[in-house]
Amino acid sequence: MSDQINTENIEPTEPEAQNVDVMPSLEEQLRLAELNAQEHHDAWLRAKADAENARRRALDEIDKARKFALDKFATDLLPVKDSLEAALATGDNASIESLKSGVDLTLKQLSSVFDKNNIKEINPLGDKFDPNYHQAIATVEAAGEPNSVASVLQKGYALNDRVVRPALVTVVKAN
Repeated sequence: MSDQINTENIEPTEPEAQNVDVMPSLEEQLRLAELNAQEHHDAWLRAKADAENARRRALDEIDKARKFALDKFATDLLPVKDSLEAALATGDNASIESLKSGVDLTLKQLSSVFDKNNIKEINPLGDKFDPNYHQAIATVEAAGEPNSVASVLQKGYALNDRVVRPALVTVVKAN
């Protein structure tokens, strides 16, 4: 019986005692919480900086858009100015008819620029008076429907259907 192991002095172990997870100490928990808080703080700072950079870029783009919004329009107007200067350069050598035809061509150039840039003329002669598009200077007794435009003193203009300048008109009086 010497081959047998003496098990009388060995204490039985409970299964829970063998699988016990060691709970981290309070210092270790605090260190982990501080690391986690630092990571969150760094991520917050990066997100805050990204948002500030995006805001600054957007403001710069808005400023550039405002500053150069008329770039295309100004480029389109340059040939009109050149034509007017050429007409004035002819001086005394030009006949009235040649000046008139030059001015007519220049007006066509200007109208083309207006069309390209969606600037529409408001010429309401005979139309019903609309205070959104017309500015009445006076009322007159005239033939025609009451509250209709009797005469246009100055044409109006609209840019993309927004009135830039209302037409100055006189309106037929109501009886």
